[in-house]
Amino acid sequence: MRLTKATGYFLMLITFMAPTVYADDPCLGDEEKKTALTRSAALQKAEQTGQSAALFVAYMQIIADDCMDRYDKNAVVRAKTNIPKLGRDLAKAAETKGALYSGDPVRTDGQTSAFQYHEAIGDHQEANRVLLKAVQAKPDDLRLFETAWNIDNGRYGSVDPTTGSRQPYSSPPAFRQELAKVASANADRLMKTEEKDAQGLTGNIGELGKASMQSIEKLRSAALWMKYLPGGDRPAKDRAEQRGDAIMKRHDLTFTQGQAMMYYEFSGSPKAKDMAAQIKKKSEESQRAMEKAGESMKGTFSQKGEAEQKQFDKKKADLEKELGF
Repeated sequence: MRLTKATGYFLMLITFMAPTVYADDPCLGDEEKKTALTRSAALQKAEQTGQSAALFVAYMQIIADDCMDRYDKNAVVRAKTNIPKLGRDLAKAAETKGALYSGDPVRTDGQTSAFQYHEAIGDHQEANRVLLKAVQAKPDDLRLFETAWNIDNGRYGSVDPTTGSRQPYSSPPAFRQELAKVASANADRLMKTEEKDAQGLTGNIGELGKASMQSIEKLRSAALWMKYLPGGDRPAKDRAEQRGDAIMKRHDLTFTQGQAMMYYEFSGSPKAKDMAAQIKKKSEESQRAMEKAGESMKGTFSQKGEAEQKQFDKKKADLEKELGF
């Protein structure tokens, strides 16, 4: 009797507890169920049509849905099993067409880069390879280079089966080394071109203006590439200071010191601050001299006016006397 009553209490306890346990499961909501079933149907349709790009996207959506195994475990198994090979095949086809890199996500119409396919299946090594290939094909594209340099931001490795955690992914040193070669080549090219531009710094004022603008533009561009090299952008800034020094030796410094200041400011040289102080001092001195000259001229005109007024008054008085007024 007691055993039967105890069993009854246990069953009642299970009955009361069960709804609470399931209620805490976020995948049992109507919206989650609807989404999972919709994705399952989309996968079946993609498998039937045989369109590789659409099928790949369907696999991605199945794997990304944490609730899918509640409603279609077989779909999850198929997606995880088939997506690596399908991704590699699609990436190979994209690379053959020259679609190496694009920031656009994977698309159902097949207009997706090889990089994005490799990245989607977690093959970062192959993704790096095609990305580096894209950079080498457009070596002067700084934005693409910066994307490659910072590509590990937000990347993670595979899931640890024991802990379930994922560690941030770091590309092999060889990847950065190849990118550094591209940066070095661009910096060297720009610095050599700047040497030719700088030849005009010794010409007349017109030649100086054109040469200085072209020269500083090359130095600034070279500095952007040098940031990715061990020595940084110091070589470009040191040369800029040298260009400023060369201009300061000109005989027409009054008209050309602005170009020297431009170089000094870019280089970060303290000479820029010193020159600014000198220019300000000369400007203030000139202003004071002009004010003093103005006051002097004002006094001269005032004295002349008073003398003319006295002479007029005298002539007027003489005339009145002569007329008998």
